[in-house]
Amino acid sequence: MKKYRITVNGNAYDVEVEELQDKADRPVASTPQPQPEPAKRAAAPRSKTQPSPKHASSSPKALKAPMPGTILDIKVKEGEAVKKGQVLMILEAMKMENEILASDDGKVKGIYVQKGASVNTGDPLVDFA
Repeated sequence: MKKYRITVNGNAYDVEVEELQDKADRPVASTPQPQPEPAKRAAAPRSKTQPSPKHASSSPKALKAPMPGTILDIKVKEGEAVKKGQVLMILEAMKMENEILASDDGKVKGIYVQKGASVNTGDPLVDFA
């Protein structure tokens, strides 16, 4: 058994480490443990009233997610008039709340996400005309 003194954040700790050996008196090699695969993001289900994202990308005023994150709140409704700079929704990314703003005056034509949905960069969020 080997003894070591380890200092973590200014606190010293005395530890003992035992080297394991097999019957042939050789050090035992550690076997790497399989790592679980990262969870895949499931697309949020779309309601029947929401248009498909294909239509959003064809509109010059369609807003897309600037970064991956989660939709915390949607501040507008379909058919609502919006002004340039108005907050349309809140996107949480890296534990920060980001306001998604209208890039121009218009009327909300379609909302492609729901509250709580995970989005990736470039996913359509809202379309307005």
